[in-house]
Amino acid sequence: MVLLTKGFFACAILLFFFPITSYAGSIKDGASGNPGEWYIGDLPGSVTEEKRPILFIHGLNSSSETWYGDNDMYDTALENGYETAFIDLYPTKNMWDNGELLAGKIADMYNHFGEKIVIVAHSKGGIDAQSALVHHGASTYVDRVITLSTPHHGSQLADLAYSSWAGWLAGIIGSKNDATYSLQTGYMSYFRSMTDSRREIGTVPFYTFGGTEWGSFGSSLYWGGLYLNSYGRNDGAVTVKSSRLPYAQELQVGKWDHSGIKEGSSTFSLFRPYLNETAPLAAFGLETAAAAEETDPAAGQYVSGGEYTGRTRETVIVEPGADAVTFDWITSSPGVDLKLVSPDKKTYSGFQAAKDETEVLEGSYHHTLRIDDPAAGKWRLEARSPGGESYLLNTSFDSELNEKISATVNMDELKVKNKDARLKYKTDMTITHYQNGQEKETKLRVKKNSDGSYQLPKLGEGVYSLTIEVEGTYKKAPFARTMISSVYIDHNGSVYSEDF
Repeated sequence: MVLLTKGFFACAILLFFFPITSYAGSIKDGASGNPGEWYIGDLPGSVTEEKRPILFIHGLNSSSETWYGDNDMYDTALENGYETAFIDLYPTKNMWDNGELLAGKIADMYNHFGEKIVIVAHSKGGIDAQSALVHHGASTYVDRVITLSTPHHGSQLADLAYSSWAGWLAGIIGSKNDATYSLQTGYMSYFRSMTDSRREIGTVPFYTFGGTEWGSFGSSLYWGGLYLNSYGRNDGAVTVKSSRLPYAQELQVGKWDHSGIKEGSSTFSLFRPYLNETAPLAAFGLETAAAAEETDPAAGQYVSGGEYTGRTRETVIVEPGADAVTFDWITSSPGVDLKLVSPDKKTYSGFQAAKDETEVLEGSYHHTLRIDDPAAGKWRLEARSPGGESYLLNTSFDSELNEKISATVNMDELKVKNKDARLKYKTDMTITHYQNGQEKETKLRVKKNSDGSYQLPKLGEGVYSLTIEVEGTYKKAPFARTMISSVYIDHNGSVYSEDF
């Protein structure tokens, strides 16, 4: 027997005053992927008053299929008695465009269901949802929002994609788009400043989840986790720190990777108590749990890259005392022959290959090799490809040296800090300025001030991608590191940045 108590008369009244809203169809018939089309799931066996309908929102470079294709989230929600809706947004557009599109469709869903909905959003979908609520008036129709590994403060992988070393790769595989541009940490700092002071954030409670697993060595999310490890715990695509909001209630940080966190068998039972109308509200104004445990980013990478025909060679300096070093050769095609030669002339060739699934550089290929207790000195990578090839080399160090270098941005001045007197170094910084998204790109080296700091040039509004090369000696032995971040400068000249 189906109970029709929930919102039946309210829905009838709404349909009397409002035109019947249309949706693209049932999710069981499949989705077209067309932005703006939304679908409903099957009606559960019993519909009760306390259960709000759930709208599932996908993330970057994705579609509504992510919730029901090779994912039991839809089936789990249906079995637990929830009405569901799914929507396709623009997979490569920013939060402003998707927020505007989403807001109108949420209003349609409200009219369809006859009551407020609950949003469950994965990754960038949580940012799109907040844009719809705060900036496009959809908060009236939403009861609460649950975000699964949403980069609320941006993604360091997006910073990497727009850096001077990796910008070519992102362009080749199609990752240089409005969505990735908006996920740079500098731009997201600007978005937070435009959003978190609005009164609308106090009208709809937010609940967050974060993940800490990246998969096994050589897996599709492993390289992302390795790169992000310098910035703290992460799920292979988003750091735990970025998944948090100071006014949201963090429900759990668990052992999920960026894909697994959205699976019904992984997280539905954990957020189910917070789906209902009678569920506890988020603790507004309180700092999220364990926020203080996230440490300052470590200088644990050396990044380089380029283009070649036939053969090329890269040299990486490994300092004494490093516990391990991982070489990740990233290309736009799978066919590359790699050889690694140690300072004592040992040769390694066992690179593991995997296709990227981090969303930001999805479609690239990783060739990864980890060396434990590496010999100090110059390591040489030799690559051979049948034709022309482009590459990005990310070398990650497990070393005490990582924690001894940091960088800060104060207003429009950047400075690299030395935390150990035995550390001697020089720095060089390159800025790539993206004005109006990707319409205008300016790349230049920045002159150093007399005190060693860098003054950011005022090139106009936009994102400034910062690539800082650090070379020097530690305990009288050479080392090299690369630090990458971004800032956003608005039309008034105000600077927005996250910590390195």
